[in-house]
Amino acid sequence: QVRVVESGGGLVQAGDSLRLSCVASGRTFTTETMGWFRQAPGKEEREFVAALSWRGDNTYYAGFVKGRFTISKDNAKNSLYLQMNSLQPEDTAVYFCAASTLRRPGGPRKTDFGSWGQGTQVTVSS
Repeated sequence: QVRVVESGGGLVQAGDSLRLSCVASGRTFTTETMGWFRQAPGKEEREFVAALSWRGDNTYYAGFVKGRFTISKDNAKNSLYLQMNSLQPEDTAVYFCAASTLRRPGGPRKTDFGSWGQGTQVTVSS
């Protein structure tokens, strides 16, 4: 099993930037895809933000990212990152890191991810 731990959340103002980090441990050799999801206040579902191929170069983004967020990785450090620029109040959410042992040519599904972190809070004030 893969364990993931997020960090880097905080309280920022609209237009600011944040960089989230996620460190994976355990059976990381089984990881094929890693991604970020978020759950906004009052919403039951976690929504997809971005993902990447752990062993390749493919990246996937949700439409609302609109070039503001960049997902990246450091395989040597078993780390995943999410650089978030031009943050807006609607980006306020708990952000979760997740790992999957699956790889889909067209991009991952939320149900592919079996390992989830506890989340890190991002709050953007107007």
